[in-house]
Amino acid sequence: MNDLTCRRHSVTNGYEINLAIAGPEDGPVVVFLHGSGPGASGISNFKGNYSAFVEAGYRIVLPDLLGYGESSMPEGIDYTLQLFTDTIYAALLAEGIENVVLVGNSLGGGVSMQMTLDHPEFVSALVLMAPGCIEELPVYFSMPGIALMAQAFSEPDFSIDSQRAIVTALVHPDFRDNITDDLVQERFAVAKRQPKDVLMRMRTLNLASRLGEIKQPMLVMWGKEDKFCPDSGFAHFFEAGCDIRAMSFSQVGHWVQVERKDEFNAHVLAFLNVQS
Repeated sequence: MNDLTCRRHSVTNGYEINLAIAGPEDGPVVVFLHGSGPGASGISNFKGNYSAFVEAGYRIVLPDLLGYGESSMPEGIDYTLQLFTDTIYAALLAEGIENVVLVGNSLGGGVSMQMTLDHPEFVSALVLMAPGCIEELPVYFSMPGIALMAQAFSEPDFSIDSQRAIVTALVHPDFRDNITDDLVQERFAVAKRQPKDVLMRMRTLNLASRLGEIKQPMLVMWGKEDKFCPDSGFAHFFEAGCDIRAMSFSQVGHWVQVERKDEFNAHVLAFLNVQS
């Protein structure tokens, strides 16, 4: 596994955002943005992916969103899509980054789209895996995976068994034996430090009506057995006339990049090679 260097940058309101970085300093930058959920972080969501991109000559950045991983975890605030986006953007600028490809899963997909809408000159292409923020919140909270996650994390005695139930719900049943105790422990260590606000007061927008404003080429992937973000979301991108390539995976849940790691890496690298 390629060595990662971690850096923290001060952003809005004195919050700090953690960036894990690897790859050549002069390589094109690919930023991987993780989803929500107890214990999520950039490294835990993409540890099976980033090395392939470094080996292909890319400089990769794995941020921890505000409230996650090693970034600041403020309490008593609303965790809005704009706040997630602005703090990540500020940290990338502080790192001296001027142009990126954004790779976003779930909430990270929403952040990717919001950042592209806010700063189109900053983003050259997007890769989205089961992106959030394209439906109204009640649609997401009616999904069985998110309902499980919200209920379990809201309980005062959130346990490692609850953590394991959430992580295994992210993937197709056939893949669950591949979820290691180390991964569950890693995410539980983060979840124990997270304020409940990070989920209970998360406020995301529905960006579906703005998708037509995104002109960058997109690769969008979805698992047919996703229990967190409905794959009917594909239709929004086509209806908006986006420059989209869409891939649907059978027997896959919410984590295409984990459940179909080698295929994901190969497809995304091929997509990026065409764009360069």
